[in-house]
Amino acid sequence: MRTTTEVFEDHLAKRLSGDVESDIKENYSRDVVLLTGTGAFEGHDGVRKSATELAHYVGDIPFEYKHTLVKGDYAFLEWTAKGEGKVVYDGADGFVIEDGKIILQTIHYSVRDRAS
Repeated sequence: MRTTTEVFEDHLAKRLSGDVESDIKENYSRDVVLLTGTGAFEGHDGVRKSATELAHYVGDIPFEYKHTLVKGDYAFLEWTAKGEGKVVYDGADGFVIEDGKIILQTIHYSVRDRAS
């Protein structure tokens, strides 16, 4: 079984490469819960909806991972994203990973116009 670090690092790599479907299949529990500033999402379809929502708000802009932390079954990510016209300075995701799968993810970010 994969460790928390292995699952977390695979998730991060797959998201940077844009491989959302493989990320969902390999790294998320079928019963995963995502808690975000716009609501709660459940299961693999919920992960897809959350990813689609982020893409809607920021478009196809590059993400940068600023800080990662793993402790036991828990992981944390601080991230930014900057692109044409849009920027996220305060991205923060928390994870609970059990039995080789993400079972809970919290997601926070604020999208701003790049000139702000």
